[in-house]
Amino acid sequence: MTNTVAALYKFAPFNDPSMLRQPLIDLCAAQGVKGTLLLAREGINGTIAGGADGIAAVLDHIRALPGCADLDIKCSTAAAMPFQRLKVRLKKEIVTLKVAGLDPARDAAPYVDPADWNALVDDPDTVLIDTRNGFEVGYGSFAGAVDPATKSFGEFPEWWRANAERFAGKRVAMFCTGGIRCEKSTAFLRHEGVEDVVHLKGGILAYLEQVPTEESRWHGSCFVFDERVSVGHGLVEVGEKA
Repeated sequence: MTNTVAALYKFAPFNDPSMLRQPLIDLCAAQGVKGTLLLAREGINGTIAGGADGIAAVLDHIRALPGCADLDIKCSTAAAMPFQRLKVRLKKEIVTLKVAGLDPARDAAPYVDPADWNALVDDPDTVLIDTRNGFEVGYGSFAGAVDPATKSFGEFPEWWRANAERFAGKRVAMFCTGGIRCEKSTAFLRHEGVEDVVHLKGGILAYLEQVPTEESRWHGSCFVFDERVSVGHGLVEVGEKA
C-alpha cells in the first residue's frame, strides 16, 4: 500500500497544548497513522504518514484546532511506511530558535510563491540564505545560496548578528525545507530591524513539487526527516545522496 506523507505546521495560539495531545494520539492510533507531531503554545509542527483516509481524518482534526483552519500542508507518497511509531510531544517551541518575544503568526515576512522564486535567485541584488543546518544543505540547495554552516537552527541568530553587515542594502530571501523555519527566522530578522526580507512559500518541498525540472534553480535533493532520506523534483523519493 502506498502511504501518504503529510508535512504540516501552523503557528497558532494554544493556551494549553497538553489538552490537545491525547486526542491526537487516540485518533492517529485508530487510523494507523505514524510519525511525529510537536505541540507548543505557539502551534503545531510535524510529519505523519499512513493511508490516505487516515491522513485526511487527522488533518481534519488538526484544522479544527484554534487558529489552524489554514494549516500548512505538503503531501507526498512513500512506497513503505517511513516511520516506525507515533510520537506526539509537548515542546516549548515547535521549531527551536531560542529568541524570546517572537510571534511568527504576526511578524513573519511576506511570502514569495514558488513560481516567482527563480526571479529572486537570478537577481544580483538579492541574497539567498539557506536556514537549514549544514548536514541538510549537503544534500542540495539553490544556486548561489549562502550556507550559514550551522549545526542547529538555534545557532542562526548568532550567525546572523555576526554577518548582518555583509547583506546591507540587499533584499534577503530565505528558504527552508517546508517553510516553518523561515516563518520564525524572518520574524527574527524583522525584529532585528531588517525590512526587505521575504521567504519561499511552502519551502523547498513546495518548489520541488510545483516548478518543472527544466526551469529549476535547485541542485541536488532535499533532505526530509523520515526513512525516505531525501526527495527530488515532484517529491520523488531519492534516498541517500551520491
